[in-house]
Formats: sequence, structure tokens, C-alpha cells
Amino acid sequence: MKVYETGNIRNIVVMGHGGCGKTTLVEAIAYQTGITARMGKVTDGNTISDYDKEEQKRQFSISTSVVPVEFEDIKINFLDTPGYFDFVGEVEEACHAAGAAVIVINGKSGVEVGTLKAWELCEKYKLPRLFFVTGMDDDQASYRKIVLELNDRFGRKVAPFHVPIRENEKFVGFVNVVKMKGRRFINDTSEYEECDIPDYMDKHLNISRDALVEAVADTSEELMERYFAGEEFTYEEVSTALRTHVMDCQIVPVLVGSGVHNQGTSMLMNVIKKYFPSPEYTVNHGKETSTGELVMVKCDQNKHLSAKVFKTVVDPFIGKYSLIKVVTGTLKAGDGIYNVNKGTEDRASKLYLLRGKETIEVPELRAGDIGALAKIEKISTGDTISTKGATLVYDGPQVSKPYTCKAYRAKNKSDEDKINGALARMVEEDQTLRLENDVENHQTLIYGIGDQQLDVVASRILNRYKVEIELYRPKVAYRETLRKKVQVQGKYKKQTGGSGQYGDVHMVFEPSGDLDTPYVFEEKVVGGAVPKNYFPAVEKGIQESVLKGTLAGYPVVGLKATLVDGSYHPVDSSELAFKMAAILAYKKGFAEANPTILEPIVSVSITVPDELVGDVMGDLNKRRGRVLGMDHVAGGKQMVTADVPMAEMYGYSTDLRAMSGGMGEFSYEFARYEQAPQDVQKKIIEAAEKKSSNQQSNIKSFERKRGLTSPLFLWYCKKVKKMQ
Repeated sequence: MKVYETGNIRNIVVMGHGGCGKTTLVEAIAYQTGITARMGKVTDGNTISDYDKEEQKRQFSISTSVVPVEFEDIKINFLDTPGYFDFVGEVEEACHAAGAAVIVINGKSGVEVGTLKAWELCEKYKLPRLFFVTGMDDDQASYRKIVLELNDRFGRKVAPFHVPIRENEKFVGFVNVVKMKGRRFINDTSEYEECDIPDYMDKHLNISRDALVEAVADTSEELMERYFAGEEFTYEEVSTALRTHVMDCQIVPVLVGSGVHNQGTSMLMNVIKKYFPSPEYTVNHGKETSTGELVMVKCDQNKHLSAKVFKTVVDPFIGKYSLIKVVTGTLKAGDGIYNVNKGTEDRASKLYLLRGKETIEVPELRAGDIGALAKIEKISTGDTISTKGATLVYDGPQVSKPYTCKAYRAKNKSDEDKINGALARMVEEDQTLRLENDVENHQTLIYGIGDQQLDVVASRILNRYKVEIELYRPKVAYRETLRKKVQVQGKYKKQTGGSGQYGDVHMVFEPSGDLDTPYVFEEKVVGGAVPKNYFPAVEKGIQESVLKGTLAGYPVVGLKATLVDGSYHPVDSSELAFKMAAILAYKKGFAEANPTILEPIVSVSITVPDELVGDVMGDLNKRRGRVLGMDHVAGGKQMVTADVPMAEMYGYSTDLRAMSGGMGEFSYEFARYEQAPQDVQKKIIEAAEKKSSNQQSNIKSFERKRGLTSPLFLWYCKKVKKMQ
């Protein structure tokens, strides 16, 4: 593939609902441009885009694939993205690099949730876009219905460029509404020839023409006045207005075709060439690290080199590829590069174009083009590479924050190191994954957008790295506290021949009022009943004790412990004795102080369409949530805020998606701890008792099978003690 100038490049993200035909469309384009000798099928697992084993097995896209094609005198970099919501991070990365978007709609299914999500992303990134209605070869496809719904949802800016021609219930061509001329496909291919417009189409064609002209008129006051005056627009006026206003997102074309039969792909690429902007017109946002000033940079190959890394691909066999978009200048193979974010230097020994899994070596990449750097470990997604001494850092992709959480463990203990390494690579590849080590509950957590994404992660680890992990429901970080004031004595006395151990403390335990702090220690001893040098030992006993409550073994918070009295022995007293005395006092006092279990409460924000607010609020009530308020947001939606116990948020991503048809979004953050209801506390205590009973049973089993002095038995006891 030859090197293209900035003005002859188009970077197009292909978006839409899962299963709408995005990958099939890109495959048809690849076939039409001569990349492949025959079209692959998603069901056969032989498409260019879906090359990963998981994608072939599941028959849908999981990662964004770059498919560069040459059409006439331009290069089009198609970014084929997943349609399922769990992989939204891939779509967001692609939007960050793209200059325009093709939103694919299935002619039979019509406008779906994924269509609306794609539109929202285009609005967020200010991407010019068009709708491509595929599957028009299906008898049940309804183009007119889709156009009406698009107009209803997005207004008069939606302009049908084409109207399908059907004969004998077959999709045979289309009418170019801009030129008002018929087009018939030649031998069921994407190529077409001019034909007469069928008489039966006059009515619907006039409606589409009026919609197109109205969209053009709506772009300026002058054209609007002429439109209302009944003047006809010339083809040149319409074409010029369309190009201008498609680029500034005021007009959104609607095109038709069939990916399966490769119909309409040539016409689609013609529209991309004519109406979509080259990278020269796109703006890249960044910041000068030296001054903190925000800057906007347009692609210009005559300036010094700068590029941004928008995606990372990690393959266990061929290594790591960093996908870049060159913003300014020209990057040549062998050039030294400077990572502005990390302050490191490296060398771009080779440059590549990625086409699915295929790598194409190229001598250089010019401003606006998309390529890849191979095996440079110090470069990550979001980094800026430039010439040495540069201080401009481009904004990285803004990916969604993950809130779906599961705990994981290795099925084989010996594989833990391999699993940690595999997950680290996957987190580097997918910015919506996050790992967390929960020391308190002795569990490792993985966060993602949804359950499906986490299942794919587990499957990929098995297939790529031959190790297996088990996903399960994570433990909740409960707390224990006390509700009343008590005074108790703790005495530790031990005589084992020679010197003994003696410590005696009188402690007052009461609520401190601060649930963010485990304990507060004070001493009010008078008369030297307990020497001052033993005070730290008493506090040490309390410090160790609050790690485990008496109800279910969870950490204690909100405890105030006051040493008020005690006694000592001039010979037998020691720091150890007073520490043990404090522990004994704690166990007795905490049990008498009306202890209770606290559960974590999170503040949740849920955004759903207006008509679904009632369903969401009803579901929150079932989860013991308290609705705090509602606010209107753009797009006919409401944001519901509520306080919900963390234990009730497990699986909420899936449930909300089911309730809202995929339109709902949510986020949460920790708010505070609150007393759990008695029925919830009962279940927590029963679960803790059952766990303790099982551990004791296992110990006894070890005793019988291995003996008390067995190294394995001693190791197990040590492990159980640590967990407790």
C-alpha cells in the first residue's frame, strides 16, 4: 500500500447495534476494493475484522479492527467496532481516532438501542456521520419506516440520499435523491448503471426529496427564505450545501445497501470521499505541559512530528502493537521517537499498517494516517509521541469507567503468576478493565463494563495463556461497631514455673461517633494503678483486637476505648501481659456493648429515558435503596440518584440493561456505612459461623489423615489463622 497525503485520507469508525451487519459491511468493502478474493462470513469465522478466536467462537466483534482500503485516489481507514455494550471502550477508542462515522442500521430490525448509543458518541466527539441501512435484500426490510423513525428521533437534519428500488420483491438498485436519477446494480454487484426511475416510486420519492431539500434549507436563513418562497435549488447548490453541512454535523445522510450481497459499497465509499472530511479538518485537543495551556491542533504534515496512541493490541505470540494516529509531521521507519508523557526515548524501527491480523510494513506514515508501532513496551494507550523536547500532550481516549465487579482465583495455585501476567496484558489492551487487590477480604477483584466482558476475559486467558481462572461473587466489606457504653475488666494471669505473666486492666468501651476510624484510645488512670510504660501495650492490644469483631469477624469501626484502672505486679507484669489483658477486656466488653453489623452504602446515579423512571425506582426499592432525587438531562432522560447497599449492587449492570433495553447507564461511589437490618445481619452471622465450622472440620480432617506434626497440617492451620 502506497503512502497517502493528508488530504487523501479518511478515518471512518463503523458503529451500530450488535448484529446489525457492521463486520459484514466492512468485509464487503474489502472484497469490493480487491483486498480479498472472496467475501468472508461472520458465521464461518473467516472475516478480516473478527480474527480473534473468541470473536470466531461467539460470532460477534469484541475488539476494534482497523481495515485500510484504497478507493480511487484516497485511502479509507475503516475502524470496525463491537456493537455489544460491554465493549464500549473499544468504540470510544476508535471514535477518538476517527474523523467521521458510519452508523449501520439493519433494514429488518430498524433503529435499535445501539443506533442511539452510536449517535450519542458521535455527538460527544462531534463526528460527521451517515446512516447506512443494510440488509435491504431482506423482504421484511422497511426503509421508509426507518427514515421516519430517524426523523422523529433526530429531527430534520436526517436527509435520505437514496431510496431503494425493488422489483419482484428483490433489491435491485436505488434512486440518487440528490441527482434525482436511478441506479441499477450490475449482476448483483456493488457496481451500478443509470436507469429510469419506476413510476410507482413517485410518491415516496417526492417525500424523500422534500426531506432532503428541507434539511438543506434548514442550514441557513437565506436558503430557508428561498425554500419558503417556493424556489427550486440547483444540483450544484444542493451538493455544495450538503458537503458543507455534512462536515459540520448539520446534515446526516441516509444510504442503502446490502453487505451480504455487496450492494451499495461503491456508492458508500463515493459518499465518504465526497462528503466526509479529511484529517486536515479535524481538531485534536491537547495541553502544553510547560504552561498548562489547552491547545487545538489540526493535522499538518509540514510541522514537526507528533502522534497519539489510541489503542494497544497485545498478542501472546507476535507481541505488542501500539496503534497510533499521526497528528502532525511524518513518521518514518527508523526515526527516534520521544514519549512526552513518560519522558522516555525509543526508536520506531519498523512501521506497520494493521488490516485485521495482517501486518503490512510501510516506510512512513503522514499526518492524519493510522498505523502501528511494534514491541515498544514503554508506550501505552493515551501517550503522545513526538520529537525530543516537545511539551504538547494530546488528550487520550475517554473510556467508560467500569462498575461491574467479580472476584477471581486461579483454579490451579501454581498458575497464579501466569494469571497475573496475563491479566496485566489484558488491562493494558482494554482500558475498561481494572484490577484490585482486596487485602481485607483476601480476594482479588476484576472490574469491567459487564458480565459478558468478564466472561470473555476468563475465556481468553484460557485460550491464549492456557491457564484457568474462576469468577465468583465478591465478598462485601462489612464492618462491626458497638451501640452502648460498658465497663469491663480484663485480667491476664499465667504461672509456668519461674517468672509469670500478670496484667490487669479496667476498660470503658463506647461509640466514638466516627465510623471512618477503627478506634480511639485514651487513658484516665489515676494513682499509678497501671504504669505509663504499659499504656502502649494496652493500645496495641486494642489495635489488634479491632481487626476482627465478635459477631461475624469483620473489622471494627467507631470504637472508643478508655483505660480507667487496673493493677500490676512488680515482677510478673510485662508489656505482653497487658496487651493480652486488653484483648480479653475487648472480647468481653464488645460482646456486652450491643454490637451490630454495618454495611457499605453507595451513592448511585442512574440515567434512563423518562418512561423508564418508574421501573428503575421500583427496582431500587427491592434493593433496599432510598431514592434521593431526580434531574432532567439532555435527550429526554432522567438521572435518578439513590443510596443503595453495596451488597445489592451485584449484577445491577445486567439487570439495568434488561430493564431499559440497554439505554440505562449508572455509576456509583462509596458514601458511608450504615447499620444493616436485622434479617441481613442474621444471614451474615450465619454465613460466618458456617465458614468457621467448615474450617474447623477441615482441621480435624487433617488431624486424622496427616497427624498433628505434619508440615502440610501446620501450613493449613497457619493459613486458616491468617484468614480469620
